[in-house]
Amino acid sequence: MTPGGAARPPRRREARDGGTGGSARARHRPGVRGSAFRAARAAVLGAAALAVAAAAACGGEPRTVVDGDLAFVGVNVLPMDGERVIEHQTVVIDGGRIASIDSAGRVEPAEGVEVVEADGHYLMPGLTEMHGHLPNPRMSDEDIRNLLFLYLANGVTTVRGMQGDPSQFDLRASIERGLLLGPHLYLASVSMSGARVTTPEEAEQLARRYKADGYDLIKTHEGLAPEVFDALAATAAEVGIPFGGHVSDFVGLLRALELGQVSVDHLDNYVEALVPEDTRPDDQRGLAAAGALVDQVDESRIRELVQATVDAGAWVVPTMVLWETAFYNDRGSVDVLPERPEVRYMPPETVDRWRQAVDTRLGATDVETNRRVAALRRRILAALHAGGANIALGTDSPQIFSVPGFAMHHEMALYVEVGMTPYEVLEIGTRRPAEYFGAADEFGTVAVGRRADLMLLAANPLDDVGNVRDPAGVMIGGRWIPAAEIADRLARIARFYGNE
Repeated sequence: MTPGGAARPPRRREARDGGTGGSARARHRPGVRGSAFRAARAAVLGAAALAVAAAAACGGEPRTVVDGDLAFVGVNVLPMDGERVIEHQTVVIDGGRIASIDSAGRVEPAEGVEVVEADGHYLMPGLTEMHGHLPNPRMSDEDIRNLLFLYLANGVTTVRGMQGDPSQFDLRASIERGLLLGPHLYLASVSMSGARVTTPEEAEQLARRYKADGYDLIKTHEGLAPEVFDALAATAAEVGIPFGGHVSDFVGLLRALELGQVSVDHLDNYVEALVPEDTRPDDQRGLAAAGALVDQVDESRIRELVQATVDAGAWVVPTMVLWETAFYNDRGSVDVLPERPEVRYMPPETVDRWRQAVDTRLGATDVETNRRVAALRRRILAALHAGGANIALGTDSPQIFSVPGFAMHHEMALYVEVGMTPYEVLEIGTRRPAEYFGAADEFGTVAVGRRADLMLLAANPLDDVGNVRDPAGVMIGGRWIPAAEIADRLARIARFYGNE
């Protein structure tokens, strides 16, 4: 099979659409192979072994026969354990995991193994979206399937959902059981904001409940009073659940870091922290604060903030493109939309709301101030990166003109603009999130035993991160989705929303 889906006889096995069967993994799930199948496979492997022996006897170079569900043959591997490419490999997938990686000249897939001819292509780990939004229970089944597929179509195989809802536990279970095609999910709780949580007792009660419910993170939001935040942090530490997200203006960045906030999303409160507290007006809080305070910032304090972030071991999820598009923008929707053709995969009424929000915000703010804040945020991000802070890739999708999956490419391009190398950007999107979750032995690299969450690319992304766009195929948990299937599904999504 070629990366786009064409077959190499005689091993061709048709990969079907959807998440209900027909994939290599569905045909050969571990534990369900019967004795007849095993006997037949043993016979095939025995015959192959005889062929290898015969080749050796004739002076030919013997090749080891490898078994599995699917093999990428002749592929260049980006393991993402360092800035390197391992050329011309055969990578075998079995039971949803990477079973072997070896030189294509030394191994031969057994008959019956689905083969993806990948000469000249590049295999890398799938991406992790560290600030994504997930379907809510008000959405139709088709809307849910569409949103989840948009992530996969762009190689996003893991999502940290940051807008919690109890229904997402069933969503995650359906994906894990193979009933729904989607990325692996980590779930943040329902947001704890100042409007919703007003006393330390409420904060303690909710922190305990969210841990018991099984959330992976407590989502923090704006408006939390200092004493409420203190209770949240203390209880979260006691029961063993991380907390992160927004930074309450009443708490401040340094206090949040001191108390153990694990991730600071949107660069929240970094600009505000550049203004000495005793000179900051009490009424300058929320999104408008950065613009109002830009004349008072002391950029010499950036070094202190970087060091505090590093010392705390906190992670920063900047969501830069969304903030420059929606909040500190210098262009209206008429200029942005031509650059985001992927909005055709969203409901028209959603795109209309986004258009209105961008234009309303632009009309209510000073364009030059917006540009200054956006440039300052870029300098802060560059300093965090140079100072060794933990940075992870996130986009806040679906949100204003940020379409799930597609938004990752815009975000990665911006990171290159602020001075990161392509490898550093890819690392932020693959291996580093796995380290955040304490799951580096599970995903984030291409290595034997890792989960088979992969992207196949036509060109080397170490040369240009733009090469991650339009993958030749995506694999999620061993389920291969070739480019032709991705294109077909995306076309159907566009038609579903009337955007042909």
